[in-house]
Amino acid sequence: MMSNEINRVITGAPQNLTERYAHRASMMKPSEIRSLFAVASRPEIVSLAGGMPNLSAFPMEMMASVVDKLIKDHGQEALQYGNGQGHPRLREQICEVMALEGIRAHPDDVIITTGSQQALDLISRIFLDPNDVVLVEAPSYVGALGTFHQYEGQVVHVAMDNDGLIPDALREAIKVTRSAGHKIKFLYLIPNYQNPAGVLLSPERRTEILEICREEKIFVIEDNPYGLLGFDKPSPNAMRAEDSENVIYLGSFSKTIAPGFRVGWALVPQALKEKLVIASESSILCPSNFSQLSISSYLADQPWRDQIAAFTKLYKVRRDAMLESLQEFFPKGATWTKPGGGFYVWVTLPPEIDTKALVPKAIVGKVAYVPGTAFYADGLGSWSMRLSYCYPTPERIREGVKSLGKVIDNEMTLRGLN
Repeated sequence: MMSNEINRVITGAPQNLTERYAHRASMMKPSEIRSLFAVASRPEIVSLAGGMPNLSAFPMEMMASVVDKLIKDHGQEALQYGNGQGHPRLREQICEVMALEGIRAHPDDVIITTGSQQALDLISRIFLDPNDVVLVEAPSYVGALGTFHQYEGQVVHVAMDNDGLIPDALREAIKVTRSAGHKIKFLYLIPNYQNPAGVLLSPERRTEILEICREEKIFVIEDNPYGLLGFDKPSPNAMRAEDSENVIYLGSFSKTIAPGFRVGWALVPQALKEKLVIASESSILCPSNFSQLSISSYLADQPWRDQIAAFTKLYKVRRDAMLESLQEFFPKGATWTKPGGGFYVWVTLPPEIDTKALVPKAIVGKVAYVPGTAFYADGLGSWSMRLSYCYPTPERIREGVKSLGKVIDNEMTLRGLN
């Protein structure tokens, strides 16, 4: 029988290292989503919490042959250190991928990163001084909020609706923030099937938001992991396609190929490239040559557009199962977004319901979700939740939503809301 006790060999006097932390270490907070993973991964729990891509439609044998051929033919290069900016051939191929969303880019302006999360970290390191303001959607991606917080930035949320971020709300946020004497560094947003809300920013609003940011001298970070995962029609052209000088574009292969390769990129104005490469090299020396060349070989020799179509079909079936189950099992008073792509549905409950406090009851009911407070830097979102449909089967989605609906209905009855 294995023991859970951990035996460590201690060879010196214990040191209180926490007293020696830099001040910025106090800004490092655990993600509410990551803390849920241990519970949500239990087999009896239906997890509607995580955002893991569903790799059941990914051709593993094909990828195995790609990697096998890579090692046999180019192993010396694949297993060696690489270029700090990223492999030149992959940067060319990334430009071809971005062209699907209207972007005309030069490979020299692409920096390969260890996932787009690293690109966001590098940009924050370069631009954020303590107390600088970052404008973000309300709600916003939890990984971005953690990064901005770590670099001691102040987050100001900007209201959104079913058509994405509201331009008038952006104007008001800029006015109020500057009148309070704060410096705004950039606007961060996910225009396509936003995480966590699942909404699509309309083409008209994209143009208006870019005009506002140009006028106000605020640059835009466009994070676009879900842009090729539209269910019924292609996403609008990327914002970067309309403004190459005031938009930093972040992309990733995590959702369209596989997250285990950890390959993302930033497309940046020429003036920023050198600083971003220096920052990346100081952090990781270079992105993984093995991962880059695996992705490059896949893009060169395999029908990757067909594979994205297969993923999209799989996610649409699961989206439909989620929306149908919500309609059938959730109580009156609950509303939710109806995403046209991506991974997520955003559910809003009556304000008397605290979704964070409800998590333990949901776990007892064998279902997990992410409470809305995870996606706000200011404590809002307590009556909302993010539900993910990307990973479970349609049958498990239905089972989980049914259980969660009962938990919510019981809580509403307890509070006299039914």
